[in-house]
Amino acid sequence: MGSCIICGASTEGRICQSHEEDVVFEFRGTRAEQLTPGRFYRGTVDGYADFGVFIDIGDHVTGLLHRSELDRRLESLTWEPGDAVYVQVKNVRDNGNIDLGWSIRQSDTEFRGTLVDDPESNEGTFLPEGESADPSDAESGTAPDTDGRSSSDADTGTDGASGTETESEDDAPAAEPRPGSESGPTPDEEVADASPDAAVVQQEPPAESEGDADAESGDEAAEPETEIDTETRAEIDALEDAVGETVRLEGRIVSIRQTSGPTVFELRDESGTVDCAAFEEAGVRAYPEVEIGDLVRLEGEIRRRRGELQVETEALVALDDEAAETVTGRMDDAMEARARPAELEPLADDPAVEATREEVRDAATAIRRAVIEARPIVVRHDASVDGYLAGAAIERAALPLVEEEHTDAEAGYHYFDRRPLEDGVYDMDDATKDTTSMLSNRDRHDEKLPLVVFAATGSTRDSLDGFGLLSVYGADRVVVDVGEADGAVTDAVDAVVNPSLAGVDADDDTSATALATSVARHVNDGVSDDLRHLPAVSFWEDVPESYAELADEAGYDDGSLDRIREAVALEAYYQSYEDKRELVTDLVFERSEGLVEQISEQFRGKLDSEIETAEANLEERAEGGVAFAVLDTESFTHRFDFPPTGLLLDEVHRRNRDGAFVTLGVDTDELYVRSTFDLDVRAVAERVAEDVDNAGVAARGGRDRIEFVAGERESVVDSVVDAVADLA
Repeated sequence: MGSCIICGASTEGRICQSHEEDVVFEFRGTRAEQLTPGRFYRGTVDGYADFGVFIDIGDHVTGLLHRSELDRRLESLTWEPGDAVYVQVKNVRDNGNIDLGWSIRQSDTEFRGTLVDDPESNEGTFLPEGESADPSDAESGTAPDTDGRSSSDADTGTDGASGTETESEDDAPAAEPRPGSESGPTPDEEVADASPDAAVVQQEPPAESEGDADAESGDEAAEPETEIDTETRAEIDALEDAVGETVRLEGRIVSIRQTSGPTVFELRDESGTVDCAAFEEAGVRAYPEVEIGDLVRLEGEIRRRRGELQVETEALVALDDEAAETVTGRMDDAMEARARPAELEPLADDPAVEATREEVRDAATAIRRAVIEARPIVVRHDASVDGYLAGAAIERAALPLVEEEHTDAEAGYHYFDRRPLEDGVYDMDDATKDTTSMLSNRDRHDEKLPLVVFAATGSTRDSLDGFGLLSVYGADRVVVDVGEADGAVTDAVDAVVNPSLAGVDADDDTSATALATSVARHVNDGVSDDLRHLPAVSFWEDVPESYAELADEAGYDDGSLDRIREAVALEAYYQSYEDKRELVTDLVFERSEGLVEQISEQFRGKLDSEIETAEANLEERAEGGVAFAVLDTESFTHRFDFPPTGLLLDEVHRRNRDGAFVTLGVDTDELYVRSTFDLDVRAVAERVAEDVDNAGVAARGGRDRIEFVAGERESVVDSVVDAVADLA
C-alpha cells in the first residue's frame, strides 16, 4: 500500500480513486491499451482534421480530440503542431482508437500533482524524478527538485530561471559526437559520399557535455570504434538487425516534428518509415534547410527507444536532381510493385472485362497505391443505378484497406469520399469544386492531393477541361466507364478502363458496374463474395446469363435483384449530390429485405403514376421508316419529383418500342434520345447544328442528350427527327 500524493490516504499506487482526476499523467507506454480511461494526460498536438485535432499522448500513441468535445470552435484554436496540451482519455476502443476529451486545465500548475504512467516499468505509476511525495508539497505545487527547481519546472521540463526547455534522456535523444572527437566530427570525418550529386547540410555539433569531458581527460582522443560505411545503403525494413550500428539511409522526408529537445525527421524509403532524431540544441530546429518532401541521404546510429527503432542522426545530405531521380525511381518502382495486385480470373464470362484485364489491374494499382501513400480517394460517379453500384463496389473494396492503414476512427470518411454527379457529366463546375476542396485540405490540414476515380462517367470529351484542371495541381485520375470513349481521354488521365478503347462494342452487353466490380476485386480480393450480385443488379433488362447465374449462386433471385435496383434508383434521385454511404450499404450489401421492399414499393408507385401521364401525352411521328414518340417533358412531367427525366424516358421507351423506334424527351433546352438501334447522338447534334443556325446545338455527354437554346426548340426537334431518320 502507498499514500495518495494529494490527501495522504492509504491507497494502491500513488493516487486514491477520489483524486485520480486531480493529477496529470505523463505517459511512457507504447500501446493505446496501456492508457487508463478517465485520467488526464499531457500530450502534444500532432495535426488537424475537419473533425478534430490529433494529439500524441506518447510515442506512437495518438488519440483524437473530436470537435464535439471542444469548448470552442475548432477553427478558433491557436494550437500549432508540437504544442503541449492537456486532455482526458475518454475511451480506448478495441481497434486501438483513442477518444479524447477536453481539459479546462491547460497547465501543469493547474493540476494538484503530476505522476508518470509507465506501464512497462516495474513501478507502473510513480512521481517524476526528484519530486516530493509529501502531500503538503503536492498541494502547494512547489515540491523541491533535486537541483533546486520547483516541481512545476521539473514537470514541464523548463529551467526555473530562464524558462529554457530541457528534456530527459529518454525523451530527448540527441545526436552524439562521433567516436574519436571531443565535440563532433572533424573536417576529415565529413560525409564520405558527399559527391557533386548532393548538397551537404552539416549541422553544428552539440556542446560538449560534462561526461564527455571526463571521458576525454587524456591528451589523445580515443580511437574510433567503427568506420562509417557510406558505400552500402541500408533499407529501413532491415534496421531491426542493425541496432547499435551506424548506417546510411536514402529516402524522402515525410514529416518533421520539433520537440523541446531534438528535431525528429520521419524518413520513408521503398521499404518503410523510421524516425530520425537530430539534435542542434534543446528546442532548436536541426537542419533547417531540409523540408518535408525533400529527398535525402542520412547517416546515423540505430537505437531502440521505448520499444521503437530510432536513428540518431549524425549527418544529413539533401540530394540534387540526378541523385534525387535515382531515389525517386527506386521508391516508385518498389511502391508500384507493392501496390500492383495479382491478376484474377473474371467472376463471369464477359468479353468487355476480358478485353480490359490489364487496364483493370492498372486502375486497381492506382487505388491501392493511394491507400498506401495515405492519399485521399474521391470517387465521382453518375447519380444512376449503374453509377451508384459502380462507386459502391470500389468503396466496398477500398474502405477495409484504408481502415487497416490508419488508426483513427474517422479514417474511412477522411480518406475515402464518394461524390455523385447530378447530371452524369464531369465538367468544369465539378472540377472547380473538387480542386477548391483539395487545395483547402492541403493548406489547412497538410492533406495530400487525392486520387480521383470516375465511375460510369468521364469517357467523353466533355470531361477534358475538368481533367486538365485536376492535372494542373497533380491530382491523379482514373476512369472506369462503358460506351464509346473519345481517344483524347486516354491522354488526359492516368488509367482508363473502357472496352471501346480495346475495340469491344459492349454498351448494351456490359455495365460500368461490371467493370468496377472487376477493379474492386483486384483492389481487395477479400470482398469478392460481397460483389457477385452487383453486375446483375445494374441491368434494367436482359441481364446477361453469366451475371444472372452469378447472382443466383450468391443467393439473389430475379425478384430480389429487381427490388434492390428499384430501391437504389429511388435513393439515387433524392439528394443526388450526396453519397448516402450507410443507406446504400444497407440496400446493396446487408440483405435488408424489409428496407429494400419498402423503398422499392415507393419506386413502383411513383414511376407507374408518372408513366401513365407520359404515355397519354406522347406525340407519335414517322420519318424515313423510323417511328418516333416525342414527349414534352416540360409540360407533362413533374419536373422536381421522382422519376428523373432520363429514368422516365428509359421506361417509356422499354414499354413502347417495336422495330426501328426512337423516343425523344424534350425539355426547355435539352433533348433526350433513346433508340432501338445504334445511333451516334454526337453526329446527330452536328447535323442539327448545321441545319439550325444560332441554336447553340451541342451533344451533352456524347451519348443521349442534345443541348440547344430554348427559343429554337421546335426547329431543333424537327431537325433531330430528320437527322435520325437519315442516319438510321
